[in-house]
Amino acid sequence: MFNQVQPGSEAWWQEKIQAGIPAITAMSADRCQTTFYWRDPEGDEMRSSTRRVWLNITGVTDHHRQQRPFSLQRIAGTDVWQGEVTLSSRWRGSYCLIPSKDVADFPAEDLAADRLRSWWKSHLPAAIADPLNPLRSWRNGRGHAVSPLHMPAAPPQPAWHNLDRGAAPTGSQPVSRFWHSSRLANRRSVWLLQTGEAKEAPRPLAVLLDGQFWANTMPVAAPLHELTQQGKLPPACYLFIDSVGTTQRSHELTCNPEFWLAVQEELLPQVSDGLPAWDRTLPTLVAGQSYGGLSALYAALSWPHIFNGAVSLSGSFWWPDRHTADSGGFLGEQLRQGLGSAGAQSLWLEAGLHEKIILQSNRTLLPLLQSFGHDVHYREFQGGHDALCWRGGLTDGLQTLWAALC
Repeated sequence: MFNQVQPGSEAWWQEKIQAGIPAITAMSADRCQTTFYWRDPEGDEMRSSTRRVWLNITGVTDHHRQQRPFSLQRIAGTDVWQGEVTLSSRWRGSYCLIPSKDVADFPAEDLAADRLRSWWKSHLPAAIADPLNPLRSWRNGRGHAVSPLHMPAAPPQPAWHNLDRGAAPTGSQPVSRFWHSSRLANRRSVWLLQTGEAKEAPRPLAVLLDGQFWANTMPVAAPLHELTQQGKLPPACYLFIDSVGTTQRSHELTCNPEFWLAVQEELLPQVSDGLPAWDRTLPTLVAGQSYGGLSALYAALSWPHIFNGAVSLSGSFWWPDRHTADSGGFLGEQLRQGLGSAGAQSLWLEAGLHEKIILQSNRTLLPLLQSFGHDVHYREFQGGHDALCWRGGLTDGLQTLWAALC
């Protein structure tokens, strides 16, 4: 008689690990069941202090959703915790696990938005990346570790595969410098990168906001080198600008002309010696996500003689008030008053279907931009406010805009 492997045994765990964790099973052409696992290091329920393993999936089970937090369930008498979530076959995003000693379940009366946010805020410091997920984890904007999850039909990101699998980076890496700004009265790191063979010149420039993220947290240098070698990106220069911190970021990247005047008048002249192949007659792009996506589009519309296009990823076009998402926020009002009418720009905008307010404001801004004749490449993705989605949007956006401009 066939002997079934017992859940929680070493053979059972090895079987699950070899099959892939999380486990993805197609339910239909557009839906997948995803099973998450956690192996309790303390053993079964008689020995372990863990009473819940909360699952936080960006845009699906997180604090933005008005729903009870979701916990994996223990298989009695084992060290196995597991839980199933149904996702679109095109979904991509990050997740984390939160082992907890919570005895009581989440009370229904705490579903009020402020209480729900408070609950997540108190639990997220204990979040961990999935130790059974073989792909590279990272720390997200809130500072806790997360793991990646790609559904079978998610848009391909082949240039990122080596990074995901932990391969050593190839090609030159960004070189760090300090920028002391008189206009902004502050100091920050910037990074410079040049792709392509040394003899190949001249090159266009891309300015990447939240530069510390693209230089270190989700390092984009190796994918840029790979895409350049494949001829999908032109040899180019890249400038990464650190956002310093949350407070400074929310001040400088929210349509702040002082920040962009400082970049033009102080930073660009300073870095030109570190990027000798940069040719100012070639197209300069600016790219960013969230507030950075808002700021990138603002710069391209406000100074079209300097910035020839923008890549906006989950742009926070609701700013300065979430209640203005229907009108496109500050930028929507500025467009109606004539911002961007000086000439057509090449623009890449994308937003996630799990980003309610950001998606709404992007959809509002799109026809406004098109009415001025801007060449807008617009895309909606199955995901949330997530770096795993932005990284594909960045490389796709750069390829598309430079192919049209260079």
